[in-house]
Amino acid sequence: TGAKSAVVTLPNYFHRAADPGAPPRGQKRVAQYAWSSDYHDVLGDRLEKLAAAVRETVPGSQTRCYVDAGPVPERELAQLAGLGWIGKNMMLINPEIGSFTFIGVVLTDAALEPDGPFDADRCGSCTRCLDACPTDAFVGPRNLDARACISYLTIEHRGDFTQQQREQVGDWVFGCDVCQDVCPWNVSFARATTDPGLAPRTEVAFPDVESFTSMDEPDFARRYGTTPFTRPGLNGMRRNALVD
Repeated sequence: TGAKSAVVTLPNYFHRAADPGAPPRGQKRVAQYAWSSDYHDVLGDRLEKLAAAVRETVPGSQTRCYVDAGPVPERELAQLAGLGWIGKNMMLINPEIGSFTFIGVVLTDAALEPDGPFDADRCGSCTRCLDACPTDAFVGPRNLDARACISYLTIEHRGDFTQQQREQVGDWVFGCDVCQDVCPWNVSFARATTDPGLAPRTEVAFPDVESFTSMDEPDFARRYGTTPFTRPGLNGMRRNALVD
């Protein structure tokens, strides 16, 4: 409460363009945002430093940092900060780097000079993201049925999959990038990040999925404790890996 300003950051995590066709037999797919160490930790530390700079600039001010957590409308704040528009796939799209980005927010009671909002909607008549969704999860533009979204199913869904859900998940073991991969703004403008803090980790980007069926909790924590895989946990990753 009492926040007057939001300082919004938009670091790029893009690694590479989607490979054409299906992955090699037995190789499951992982959404690119999870290829590195857990972004909550990497960006959280950086936002704390940014918050400290705000407090130094405006003595007596208070700050609070958010990285994809808490009741904060990050995409709307990013749009209001002039960083892009919310596309039909509900991702924030920046016209210079696309949508493979993390949104970090520092809320503060300091009355900072605001930037202007990004008012344009540059999706136009394009519906590639909606048409490409493997599960037809989009009811319409900017209208997603999360229950059918592969990202939701592989990360947030608890319990076993139904046969229909198994078919929907396909070869994705964590998340999904399809609606971003086909976006013309990513095809044209996304460039691989050079941020060392977001460098890919091979064991996360291309995990040995068979190992999930045999490892125990201590082994999982040792191998993946600093990665986004902790969200579904060992049980969730094992369930995802067993989809054929």
